[in-house]
Amino acid sequence: MGVNVRDLPALTAWYQKAFGLRPVFDFHLDAPGLTGVVLAHPHGWRVELLARPGSTPGLRAPDPLTAALTEGYGHFAVTTPELDPVYAALVAHGAGEVMKPGPSPEPGIRMAWVSDPEGNLIELIEKNAE
Repeated sequence: MGVNVRDLPALTAWYQKAFGLRPVFDFHLDAPGLTGVVLAHPHGWRVELLARPGSTPGLRAPDPLTAALTEGYGHFAVTTPELDPVYAALVAHGAGEVMKPGPSPEPGIRMAWVSDPEGNLIELIEKNAE
């Protein structure tokens, strides 16, 4: 998944600390002036952070229901075996509290929502809840 960001160094550091991601590679494309970094989690999922001078903020929905009113990117989701400590750790690392851990519409699943320091929504899913 790719996330366009305003402050690439700050968001790179935040995602590394908050999610335990490691850099895979970074790049710069001269013609469009696009800079990016690919970060990977030990369990295999990756996120690509992209920055381009002159970009402007897009949708910054405050919650998932508002995000669902606009077509296109609204959030990304990650699964975790333990929702509550992951939610607490992300908030401790500066994530915005959007929706505290609770039941998902899907039976037996719990979810929570946070936002990164630039307001991008992240859904956290615990599939082990029973």
